[in-house]
Order: sequence, then C-alpha cells, then structure tokens
Amino acid sequence: MIAFELAGVSKLYGARRALDRVNLAVPVGSSVGLLGPNGAGKTTALRLLLGFVRPSTGSVRLRGLDPSDPRSRCSLGYVPERTALPARMTVRELLRLHGGLIGLRGDDLEREMDARLVETGLRDRTSERIGGLSKGLAQRVSFAQALLGDPELLLLDEPTSGLDPLGVRDARDWILAARQRGRTLLVSSHLLTEVERTCDHVVVLHQGRIAASGTVAEIVAPGESLEDAYVRIIRGDGVAADASGRPTIAAPAPTSAIEATPSGETS
Repeated sequence: MIAFELAGVSKLYGARRALDRVNLAVPVGSSVGLLGPNGAGKTTALRLLLGFVRPSTGSVRLRGLDPSDPRSRCSLGYVPERTALPARMTVRELLRLHGGLIGLRGDDLEREMDARLVETGLRDRTSERIGGLSKGLAQRVSFAQALLGDPELLLLDEPTSGLDPLGVRDARDWILAARQRGRTLLVSSHLLTEVERTCDHVVVLHQGRIAASGTVAEIVAPGESLEDAYVRIIRGDGVAADASGRPTIAAPAPTSAIEATPSGETS
C-alpha cells in the first residue's frame, strides 16, 4: 500500500520551477530521508503533500486521496521547518486543543498528553506559555504535538532545527521509535548523519528534480559516508548515469522500498 505519491509533479512559482516532473511513491512503513541543497524543492514537496499548495502539473496522493481532502490528513503528524505555535497558550493547552482536534477525549486524551510530555522532556514545562520558551524547547513542543495520538505518517521538515546535541539525540530516538512501530516517515534534513541513522531510504533532490534515490547502501559507495555520496551526486562527480546522461540509481524492489524515477525518465 502506498502512503503517499507524487506522479509527474511540477510546481512553478512564477518563472521559477521549484519541482520538475517528480515521480515518487512511498509504501506504508518506509522511512525516507529527503535530501538536497537549499532551494532544491524539499519543502515544496512537503507542502504539496499537506495540501498547502497545488501542483502546476501532475498529481499528488496522500493516503490514496487528494491532499485537499481533509480525510487524507487523518493520523498525520507534521513538524514544520519554522515552528509557529500560539505564543499565549501553555504547552498543555496546545496539546489538549490538538488532541481534541484529532479525536482524543477524556482520560485517553490526558494519558496521551502525559505520555508525549514525558517522551519529549516537557513534563516540567506544561504550564509555561509557549512564547516564553527557547527555540529548542519550542521544537520539542512541536514534536510532542506531531507525535500526539501516535500518527501513522510523520512528515518532518528539518526536525532537529534549534535543538542542542542532547535534543538532536532525543529527536533521533523519537524518530527511531516511530519507525520501530511501523510508522511511515519522510524526513527532510541537512543533517546527513541523522538521516543515515534514522532512514532506510534516501531521495536526493537537485534543482527540483530527483537526482538519485535508493537505499542508503545503494546510494553510498564503498569507503564513502552519506555526506560523501551526497556531495558526489550534487556536484555530478562520478554519479552513475544512463545512456542519456541522467543520474540514476538501481531501482529497489517495490514491495519493500520506495519507487522514484529520476526526472525526465519514464518508469
């Protein structure tokens, strides 16, 4: 079963092409790292999946539905690149509001809030207003909100932004725990070491196109780190290419892995 899919998707902002004929299908239970330099189209891809913007061409499906359909976002958690939480609310007030919106009630809501507050290290901060928290603590609140109700799909855009080294390690643990529970994850990040530790597949975007995709083992050559492979792919140094010169990675088995077609090719 496919958790989400972009089929021949292009997105234009005026004359700028943020995404160019992107094909990406991610099965349920996958953990995918979305990589690329600034302006590569990573945040645009996430915004398309969330229904914040519409594709210029192509189609997007989230849980089999158009992202404009509210049902597509059931059991979905989202950590945005820039946290924008209501400053006047306390941490517990925000989680109670969000829990109610996703259908939690009564004792179930209280238990779930308490569990996420403990998990994210916020148990002693519940009565503090969000506007008075540091950036790192606000990022923890964003994680607590995203994890509330144990959603089936997590979209994480630079999830370690603002976190100190202990917070980065905690975030890694939260992501790995969700992965172990069989949740589907899409993690957009510039911290390649964290992607390497938390994701089983990677997709590299460059100039709005998929430059490479596959398992970490398929992307990383012997003697390389993921960072080495990423630099090689983006700079075009020694990337495997098909007869037309477009970068390509051997397609993994569709039953257990993502399917991504380098832009401009047909599958």
